[in-house]
Amino acid sequence: MQQLITHITAHSSVTPESLGRIGDFFEVRTFKKRELLLQEGQRCHEKFFIVKGCVHLFYLRRNGVEQTIDFALENWWTSDFMAFQQGGIAQFSIRAVEATEAFVISAARQHEMLSAFPELQEYFHVMFQRAYAASQMRIRKTYELSKEDLYQDFSRNYPAFMQRVPQYLLASFLGFTPEYLSEIRKKFVS
Repeated sequence: MQQLITHITAHSSVTPESLGRIGDFFEVRTFKKRELLLQEGQRCHEKFFIVKGCVHLFYLRRNGVEQTIDFALENWWTSDFMAFQQGGIAQFSIRAVEATEAFVISAARQHEMLSAFPELQEYFHVMFQRAYAASQMRIRKTYELSKEDLYQDFSRNYPAFMQRVPQYLLASFLGFTPEYLSEIRKKFVS
């Protein structure tokens, strides 16, 4: 739980001492590579703080192809946030890209935790703002940058993903075919 406490105190004014019982609200789970944390079409009651590993958030397109829209590594939160907030049906699935350990909290337990530790509202507010801002920048870059520039921007800003995410998932995330991504990579490697 220390990893989450450190993350909270780094991004808010909450002190570590005030978080003594925070672990009571979470469940620790491990997921094997390719195991689903959440499946599209199921009710979403949980969100995940990635302790170790990597996951991707995706949906199934009408043509049956998986479309990756997000990744999460250590110290990142992930869920179908709309469904989590409303207790609704997930529009996205989450799958482990590699063996993953996560702190999992249900919506009900989060509500209890925020009642017990109201100062955590600030932390979750900051996390949500950062995620939303990243989403806005991704949309802008998708519209403004060429495919090659989009690839270079991603590889420069997120080098950890370049090493850990399979090429077909990275291609899906960037809106490329795996073949096109391979061509771009060859161009920049040579």
